[in-house]
Amino acid sequence: MYSMSQFPLQFSEKDLMPYMSAETLNCHHGKHLATYIKNLNDLITGTPYADMPLYEIIKQSATDTNAQKIFNNAAQVFNHDFFFRCLTPNGGGDVPTELANAFGGADKFISEFRTAAAGVFGSGWAWVVRENSEIKIMTTKNADTPLAHGITPLMTLDVWEHAYYLDYQNRRADFIDAYLNHLVNWNFVLENMAQ
Repeated sequence: MYSMSQFPLQFSEKDLMPYMSAETLNCHHGKHLATYIKNLNDLITGTPYADMPLYEIIKQSATDTNAQKIFNNAAQVFNHDFFFRCLTPNGGGDVPTELANAFGGADKFISEFRTAAAGVFGSGWAWVVRENSEIKIMTTKNADTPLAHGITPLMTLDVWEHAYYLDYQNRRADFIDAYLNHLVNWNFVLENMAQ
C-alpha cells in the first residue's frame, strides 16, 4: 500500500511563491495526489497488483483492459510525484548545455517545449524523454505516462488545469513560462539524463 509519506514535497508549500502559490500546492499535492494514492490503494487491495512496485503496476495495468482505473490512478501517482520533483525554489533560468545540445540550442528547446505544452488539448502532460538514445519532447493525454510505452521520462510539466488555475486562470502560456523561467529543477533533469 502507498502513502503520502512516500511522495513528499522536496520544499515547503510557500517556497515556490510567487510563481506557484501555497494554495495551489496544497490543493495539487495535498489533495489531488492524496486522492490518487487513496484510489490506487482501494483498487489494488486483494489483487495481484497489491504487492507490485508502482512502476510494475503501471507497466502491467497499461495492457490490462480490466485494470484501466488502476492504471489511471497509478500513472497519476507517478506523474504527479515526478512533476513535483521537477520543481524547485529559485529554479528555471538557463537551459543546461547537455539538454540544449540535444535540441540544437536552448532557444530551440524552449520554443519546442513551450509549443508542445501549450498545444495539449484538454488535460495532459508535456515531457522531455529519452527513447532509445534519442532525447525528445512528447505529450500525453490524461493519465498516460511515458513509462507505459517503455520510454524514460526526464522532465515533465503538468498542464491539467488544476496545476495552474488558481494562480493563472486560463493563462496556460504564462504558467509554462513561469515553469521554465523560475520553477524547473534543472539539477533533477540532469540527474535523470545521466542515468
